[in-house]
This record gives sequence, structure tokens and C-alpha cells, in this order.
Amino acid sequence: MSEGPQTWFITGVSTGFGRELAKLLLEQGHIVAGTARRPEDVAAFASLAPGRAHAFRLDLTEPDTIAPVVAQVIEQLGHVEVVVNNAGYGTAGAVEEVTDEQIRRQMEVNFFGALAVMRAFLPHLRARRRGWILNLSSIAGVIANPGLGLYCASKFALEAVSEALAKEVAPLGIKVVIIEPGPFRTDFAGRSLAVAPAIPDYEATAGVMRRYFEQADGKQAGDPVKAARAMIELVGMSDPPLRLAMGNRAVDLIRTKLESQLAELAKHEAWARSLDYETS
Repeated sequence: MSEGPQTWFITGVSTGFGRELAKLLLEQGHIVAGTARRPEDVAAFASLAPGRAHAFRLDLTEPDTIAPVVAQVIEQLGHVEVVVNNAGYGTAGAVEEVTDEQIRRQMEVNFFGALAVMRAFLPHLRARRRGWILNLSSIAGVIANPGLGLYCASKFALEAVSEALAKEVAPLGIKVVIIEPGPFRTDFAGRSLAVAPAIPDYEATAGVMRRYFEQADGKQAGDPVKAARAMIELVGMSDPPLRLAMGNRAVDLIRTKLESQLAELAKHEAWARSLDYETS
């Protein structure tokens, strides 16, 4: 990145990681275009740093509005160096428990909305032959747990498209990083969490996740301010990672998942290799 003020675009600046990241950037003298759904949150963000905090109303469940908002941002600010797909939320419930409406909204916000933001910015970033896209995934983008299947699906999908995109745009000077936080002290487990109607047969599986969120809210080990600092540090790196796990729990559980997956692959390797056509 060039020295001097940078211009960042961040979805979901009213709470959580988005708010902490935007606040740190503004404190450091950067320019932030931030989005929020509610008009009062839009006004509150603009007041944080008049002239440098540019607020835009954006609801990722309204797909036809995303490209026009991105065009407005570029028209007003001239350029954007870093795009952060932060807006998102979780849905707690077994795969059978979640409603059709909850399923569609979960994917609309966490995956389709983030994808639309990336696609809207890509022509701008390609033209400049530089830029960054930071996509907020989750430990749930690597590990699928009972009671979080649809949230995990949205993050698995985001990770897949981000990994492919990173390879597509690397020759064009654009860097893509997937952020994988574990439990952080945001309102993810509280106000932001959507909960599906319960079916008693899933009490011992999906029900465990519901109870975890009830007791974990406000007690998570992860510090959102430290996470925001790490994202700013990432953008200063010449060789950033494709994925960055955040927090002890994320590192430990992702390592365990990958080791288990490798062990399972090795256990059935001979069988898997026997399934190709015979070669002469």
C-alpha cells in the first residue's frame, strides 16, 4: 500500500468488527466509506469524522442496490484501496429446524451480498491494477458444527469463491484475504443471532449450540480491537496469507480439523487411488 491516507470500504460499520475497524482507521487519519442498514446508524457513522467518514445505506438483502451504492462510493471518493466484506450474522438451528426464509436470508447476506460487493468493485480494482479484498469468514468457514449448518454453509461458500478469486486476480495486483475469527466479543451471539424454532429430537445436538450462545455472549475471549489492528497490519504486508485464523480457539480447532481430515484421507488412500481406470 502507498504511504499516506488510504480509502477503505467496509460493510456493516454499526457494530462488531466493522465498527472497531472503521474507528481505528479514522483515528489513524484514513478515509472510510462505511455501510449500515438503519438510517440512524448511517447518520451516527458519518458524525464520527466529518469529511473522512462517508456513510451509505446498504441492505445486502436488496441485491439491486449494491452496484449503485458501489458506483456512488467511487464517484464520491475517486478510488477505493481496500474492500472489507464484514456485514453478516449467524443463524442457530438444525438443518431441519431452520425455516426457508431463514435459509435464504442467511445466504443472501453472508454469501450473495458479499459476492455482489466484490463483483461490483472488481472492475475498479482491475483498472487500477492494485487493491485488497478482505472477506470476513469464520471458524465456521472451516468447521461445520451441529446447530450452525446454514451459517457454516454461507461461510464455506464465501471461502470457496474467495480462494478462487484470489488466484484469478493475483496477476492483476489484487490481493484477497479470508479472515477466520473464532469467538470474539461482538454481538454475534446476542442481538445479531437468528434462532430457529426448536424440534425436541435435536436437543442433544443443535440444542447444545443454542445453549452455548446463551452462556458465551459477552464472555468471548477474542478482542475485536486487536482483530481490527490485525486487519490493518495485513494490508501492510507484501506477502499476506490467503487465510488468517484469529484467536486461540480458531487456531486450535482449525488445526484439529485439518489433522483429522488428513488422517481420514490417509486411512482410505489406497481405496481412493484404486478407483481410476487401470493404466498400462
